[in-house]
Amino acid sequence: MASSDPHKLMTKADKLTKLSLTRWSADWKSATQLYEQAANGYRVAKDYEKAKIAFEKASKGQEMLSSPWDAAKHMESAAVLAKDLGNWTEVADFYRKASELYTECGRPQPASDALAKAARSLSHSPACSALEDADPDDAIQLYTDACDILEEDGKEQMAFDLYRAAANVYIKLEKYTDAAAFLLRLGLAADKCKATNSQCKAYLSAIVVYLYAHDFKQAEKCYNDCSQKDKGENVGLLPLAYCRIDAFLRSDQSRCASKLLSAYREGDVEEIKRVAHSSTISNLDNTIIKLARKLPTGEVTALKTDDGKDEEALDENDLT
Repeated sequence: MASSDPHKLMTKADKLTKLSLTRWSADWKSATQLYEQAANGYRVAKDYEKAKIAFEKASKGQEMLSSPWDAAKHMESAAVLAKDLGNWTEVADFYRKASELYTECGRPQPASDALAKAARSLSHSPACSALEDADPDDAIQLYTDACDILEEDGKEQMAFDLYRAAANVYIKLEKYTDAAAFLLRLGLAADKCKATNSQCKAYLSAIVVYLYAHDFKQAEKCYNDCSQKDKGENVGLLPLAYCRIDAFLRSDQSRCASKLLSAYREGDVEEIKRVAHSSTISNLDNTIIKLARKLPTGEVTALKTDDGKDEEALDENDLT
């Protein structure tokens, strides 16, 4: 039937949106229905490029009809097709537009979900042989924006997986300081939700990341910041007013971190490996477990030597 031909449906819909001497206003209601029919027809025929275009136009039509929810749904459908076509720029753009439309509806959860879908598409592209071949920087920004939406709505707990995903991308890019920062952000969010277990795991994970990057001083600083008992001042990476300090100090994760740092100070490679293979480490995310299993990544005997020199310097100046 002629009415089921997507090409003819598109042509008819386009005419309804264009003004002429005989048409002084666009008929978006009729045109949008035709665009939707055409999009489905093209998709069934596996003509994904034309289906994508039809869904874009159907989305615009729903916007013109003041229906941002339906417009967002169509934009997500266009994003899925763009992903199938390997057009990663359009994937990000379409999901961002869908997120904006969901926000217009007052729906922060699907708005955040749309950005997360885009980020996952960019950081796990099946067509790419390596992460760098996609757009990891854009993926991280999308994860960040998705987290921001949920934080602003007071739904930090819904963002836990997004914090972890962003940290994982940073780790794959070997940007360990950024990865640790996102893990600490997860710890802060977990604190607000009183999710103590997730918070403690996040802090230990950040310490493992610093140690993997062979940044013992930052790992030690991170542990000290998370273990401060005196609230009300800003110390290091975390505002202490937000930390469930006592809970962390009593946790298995805190004890594990303390043992790791002590083993580094002593230059005890075997102890480092033993702690890195402990059950507490095994309960962290897989990406962090893999890093921990490779510890130590650098020379640790120098740490013991440096500590010894510091102690000698203190003794020489000891006037008591």
